[in-house]
Amino acid sequence: MPPRILILTVSGTNRDRDAALACELAGGKPEVVHISELLSGARRLSSYQMLVLPGGFSYGDDLGAGRILATDLLYSLGGRAQPAEGASALADTLAEFAESGKPILGICNGFQALVKAGLLPGPIDGRNGQLVTLVGNASNRFECRWVYLRAEPGSPCIFTRSLDGPIYCPVAHGEGRFIPLDEAILAAIERHKLVAVRYVDANGDLAGYPWNPNGSVANIAGICNEKGNIFGLMPHPEDHVFPWQHPRWARGEEGASGLALFRNGIAYAAQF
Repeated sequence: MPPRILILTVSGTNRDRDAALACELAGGKPEVVHISELLSGARRLSSYQMLVLPGGFSYGDDLGAGRILATDLLYSLGGRAQPAEGASALADTLAEFAESGKPILGICNGFQALVKAGLLPGPIDGRNGQLVTLVGNASNRFECRWVYLRAEPGSPCIFTRSLDGPIYCPVAHGEGRFIPLDEAILAAIERHKLVAVRYVDANGDLAGYPWNPNGSVANIAGICNEKGNIFGLMPHPEDHVFPWQHPRWARGEEGASGLALFRNGIAYAAQF
């Protein structure tokens, strides 16, 4: 049976259908589920083999991009607060889902939420909590452009395993600049090879703006946890899963699809 994929939505999410289609094309069985269904007990997180937090503007990005969704993840799904009156308590927490090794993917706003909830990069060298953040782009404007991503060799990320070529997909965000808490955290992320993908130019080399569209430190576009089952990135691989979605398809160009990330994640999820 295809693994069941939960595409989590809240008010303001707008990339859920794109993510669901990518998961379906990659061999999964996606279901778009509003967070209220988990809080009420109508759906159980443990019934799924993979969790996707898609892009959008969750809760209108009030209080900062992904901040309120991060609070939901920490306190509502994490079991640190009681559900609304009349709702049945969740049997499984997000922490248990992650600890089981099941894959979690956060895209753009979903990445912002995972970072601000402290789930990425997760505990590292004895430090935990929110160790990195995503702030306003260095250009001081919303960036919507196509970028090249290079999968970093040696990363434990299960989504980027065996990728031997670039991924070409768009970014669409105003707060995507990756910043570590301090130099020690950046060094630890690099030492543990938690950088899963970096922004590069068309030749696969590190480069500045516009190749690095937001000014992220060390050209970091996405990171994973030490186990490799949680992965977040700012670009949108779900927006390039068909050959004709390549922006220069009409000129004969194709390839570097983002579908490979979803295939890897869903193939891994199938074991659970």
